[in-house]
Amino acid sequence: MRHFKVGRKLNRTTAHRKSLLKNLAIAVFTHKIIKTTHAKAKEVQKKVEKIISLGKKNTIASRRTVFKMLNSRSLVKEIFQVIATKYLSREGGCSQVLKYKYRSGDGACVSIIKLI
Repeated sequence: MRHFKVGRKLNRTTAHRKSLLKNLAIAVFTHKIIKTTHAKAKEVQKKVEKIISLGKKNTIASRRTVFKMLNSRSLVKEIFQVIATKYLSREGGCSQVLKYKYRSGDGACVSIIKLI
């Protein structure tokens, strides 16, 4: 039984899944909007919300945690100076997942994830 097991495996190994979610989160912050499958979008939304919440704290520890998650100094700088300051007044819900269409090849549900 799957009691208390949170998250989707996405049919990947642990290292591949972590790498995939990290790259998707980087893409969301650099492009502000991306298209991916619905399951991946729901998983990366959790990571994006966590990073923005850390960005709102603006402490050295939160900067180090975000850098550990993203490995990009310029992106960390942008998150703390531009993106997180935009969402200071919001309690949560900084990203949005919208169903877009079904892929013609395999019928997978494609979604758009974007920063509000």
